[in-house]
Amino acid sequence: MDRERGQQTRPVPVLEGFQKRALRARAHGLKAVAQLGGPGLSEGVVAAVDAALRDHELVKIRMLQPTDKKAQARALAEATGSALCGLVGHTVILYRPDPEEPRIVPPDRPRGAGPDA
Repeated sequence: MDRERGQQTRPVPVLEGFQKRALRARAHGLKAVAQLGGPGLSEGVVAAVDAALRDHELVKIRMLQPTDKKAQARALAEATGSALCGLVGHTVILYRPDPEEPRIVPPDRPRGAGPDA
């Protein structure tokens, strides 16, 4: 249990490249649920993104004028216990499945792979 926030710590989902690609495609039509401003990560932003991940599992976050967007994206993913699926421009795509009843499940193998291919 994370003593600072009183939440259970979850393992970060480990995704293969084809799974990240599928989740990025699924996120294409989504709107950003939060904006990350100039000062970087704050407790409020982390809490808002955490709540959005709990509600939606797959979210987009828009970064406004980031100094180091890759580092900020990784830090946000780490702070929320989510997988970084992609960084498109200044938009971060994060995924964290519900531990009990995941609604979004990435594919278990690449398209075109398998016995029918």
